[in-house]
Amino acid sequence: MHRLTARGTDDDTARPPAGAVGRPAAEAGERLLHGIPPQRATPAPAVTSTPADTSVPAVTHVPAASVPAAAGPPGGTPVGPAAAVRPRAAAAESRRWWWWRTAGRLLPTPAGAPFTFGYTLVLVATSLFARYGDPGTVSALLHGSSTDVAHLSRTPMLVLGASALWVAGGLFSPYAIGFVFVLTALERRIGAWRAAAVFLVGHVVATLATEIPVALSVLAGQLPGTSLHRLDYGISFGLMASVGALAGLLSPVARAVVLAWVSVMLLQDLLAFEDPLTDWGHPLALLTGVSGWPLLRRAAPPGGRPGERRAPRP
Repeated sequence: MHRLTARGTDDDTARPPAGAVGRPAAEAGERLLHGIPPQRATPAPAVTSTPADTSVPAVTHVPAASVPAAAGPPGGTPVGPAAAVRPRAAAAESRRWWWWRTAGRLLPTPAGAPFTFGYTLVLVATSLFARYGDPGTVSALLHGSSTDVAHLSRTPMLVLGASALWVAGGLFSPYAIGFVFVLTALERRIGAWRAAAVFLVGHVVATLATEIPVALSVLAGQLPGTSLHRLDYGISFGLMASVGALAGLLSPVARAVVLAWVSVMLLQDLLAFEDPLTDWGHPLALLTGVSGWPLLRRAAPPGGRPGERRAPRP
C-alpha cells in the first residue's frame, strides 16, 4: 500500500510524467489532481490596446463666441481682470458715441439739415475768397452786392440775394458761428423750406425797413446824397430772424434765456451807435422771427419731426 501524502496523492503522481515539461500549467495540474473534481480556471482578462485616456473627448473646433470668457459665479458673469476691463471699455465707447450723436444734432448734415449744410459751404467759399482773393476783385464784388438805396432802386432782387452770400467779419465771426448752430436747430424742427423762408423773410424785411427811411431822408434833405451808396451786406438780419423763430419752438425757460441774452446784446449795439441802420435792423429782424411763432408751432409739433401731425385726443 502506497503511502499517501497530506493531499491524498502518492509520490509517483507528484512527479510530472515525461514530456510534461513545457505544457501549460493547467494541463499539468489536471494530471496531478486525480480523483479531485477539476477546478474552474478563472480566465485572465483580455489585454487590449486602448488609448491612454479614453475619457478625453476628441478636440473639435469651437467658435470663439461660444466659449465663456472666464469661470465665475452662477449666471455666467465673468470675473477677474476681464470683468473690470469690459465695463470701462463699454463706458468709453458709449461716451464716444454720445459725442458723435451730439455733434450730429448740433451741426448740419446733408441728410438732417440740407439747407444749412449747403448754405454753410457757400459761405465758407466766399469767406475764403474774401480772405485770400485779389483785393480789387473782392472790393468790386462786395460793393456790387451791397443792399444800399442805389442798388435796391436798380436791381433789388439781385442785390438782396447776393448780399446774403457774404459774411461780415470773416469765417470765424460770431455771426458765422451762430448761423451754423441756429439754422441747424431751426431746420431740424421745421424743415429745410420753412427754415429758408424764415431766413429770407427776415433778411428782406429788415433790409427794406432800414434802407427805405434812408431814401426818404435823402429826399427830404436830412441826409447827404452819399448815404445812398453805403456798403451793406451780410447774413446778420436773416440770422436774427432765425433766432426769433427758434425761440418760439424751445421750452419756456430756454426761450426766456435766449431772448434775454440776444436783447442785451442788441441793446449794447444800439448804445454804441457805431452803425445805426444795421443796429436798428437787428431788432426788427428778431421781431420778424417772433411774429411767425403761430405758424411755426403748427409746422413743428412738440416731440415730432417736420410735417408730423399731432395724435388726436381720446
